[in-house]
Amino acid sequence: MSDIKKLAGQTAVYGIPTIVGRFLNYFLVPLYTYNIATQDYGMVSELYAYVAFLMIVLTYGMETAFFRFSQDYDKQKVYNTAMFSLCVSTALFLFITFSCLSPITSALEYQGHPSYIVLFLLILAIDALKAIPYALLRRENQPKRFALIKSMDIFSNIFFNLFFIALCPVLYKANFGLVKSFFNPNDLVFYIFLSNLLASVIAMIMLLPEYRKLRFNIDFSLLKKMLAYGFPVMIGGLAGMVNETFDRIALKHLVSVPYEYITPEEIAEYKMSQIGIYGACYKLSIVISLFIQALKFAAEPFFFSKMKKEDAKKSYSSVMTAFVMFLCLIFLVVMGYIDLFQYFMGKDYREGLAVVPILLMANIFLGIYYNLSIWYKVTDKTKWGAYIALMGAFLTLVGNYVLVPLIGYLGAAISTLVCYVFIAVVCYLVGQKYYPVDYKLGRIFTYIFLALLMYFAMYWISLNVYSVFLRILINTIFILAYLALAFKLDIKRMIKER
Repeated sequence: MSDIKKLAGQTAVYGIPTIVGRFLNYFLVPLYTYNIATQDYGMVSELYAYVAFLMIVLTYGMETAFFRFSQDYDKQKVYNTAMFSLCVSTALFLFITFSCLSPITSALEYQGHPSYIVLFLLILAIDALKAIPYALLRRENQPKRFALIKSMDIFSNIFFNLFFIALCPVLYKANFGLVKSFFNPNDLVFYIFLSNLLASVIAMIMLLPEYRKLRFNIDFSLLKKMLAYGFPVMIGGLAGMVNETFDRIALKHLVSVPYEYITPEEIAEYKMSQIGIYGACYKLSIVISLFIQALKFAAEPFFFSKMKKEDAKKSYSSVMTAFVMFLCLIFLVVMGYIDLFQYFMGKDYREGLAVVPILLMANIFLGIYYNLSIWYKVTDKTKWGAYIALMGAFLTLVGNYVLVPLIGYLGAAISTLVCYVFIAVVCYLVGQKYYPVDYKLGRIFTYIFLALLMYFAMYWISLNVYSVFLRILINTIFILAYLALAFKLDIKRMIKER
């Protein structure tokens, strides 16, 4: 229990700015979906999907390698080596991409919006260079400074979005001279990307003390080891990102277009509209992803610090049970109050709500996989992370190619769920061979089964009870019943063990 308390505390400190900030960022969804068309929001969703892939390439496992090798080597030497490597690779990335800007823009079919690509290349470069300084703060156990900078990054992005998307159009219509000199109300998507870039620059400036710690005494033999360790992590991350974001990319190329859309312009708009609807609904499932991300910030240094202790495996098992219990609660809260959550999106986007429970459950299994994946990190068998993620990526690709042409974005959601269940199961089975941990499977499956059972009951009620107030009241009772059972099964025991 002390380990769970410690991890929960670190998760709260590291994760609160991320959770609160991104939850507030979550409130940007209505700002976007009530102000821009579905096809325009489709561009936002598509480009952010590409960025997720490229961030993994640009950091190539160095963050995880930094944590791993700082356990056995001088921390300053590891930091110098990792930062030097990222600086060189990022500079090379910018040189190549800006040299080939026109072909890249054409390949992505953004000939009319080259500025979007420029903004994203700059965002990628800055975010890649922030990865190791952020890792250093976590390694040095500076959660308050980490939280401050993360918060500023997130809140400044929200501020700029509100300024450009909400305030500037009003000032523009009021003929406010300064705003009219720089603002284009017909291209709000540009300002979404610009807001991200400005926020990233502010965070980078705040990390200057960490950048000043860089010394150019590079250990190239250590770099070779870090690259060898990080490369499988990168491959696994890329394959994993296929699982997380390929659906938004695939929709553009695989979705079937109804016959009434004839001209190339109409077809392109329809495809981007489908991406926009799916991307907006995907945001509802990200509520679980926020807590997974918060746990990851605290878990990597925590798990590595526990790896050589006798009670390490017991701690990993306890954390898994508590984690699944909590994620299932989030699942029930979102689906129990979906009548309210749907208003976070404009009316044109709500037709995609059917994907939300599928994606929520998919993200629960993704969280389980992240917890299970500690075995190949602490045993230095990171190649297994790549193997498992590649198998999942293959499933995702096949699932999308088969299901998206048949049932559109619903097929993309189903493919995501199948993939995450598969990689969690495979990671568990292989992990038990190399690093057996006594996970409480009975308890884990109890929480998942209970959450699904209550969801199907909520769904049946939604079809037969027409009063929104009554539906919410009944669903609240279900959620309280889940909490009561969780208290009886685990929470009460955890409190006694404090």
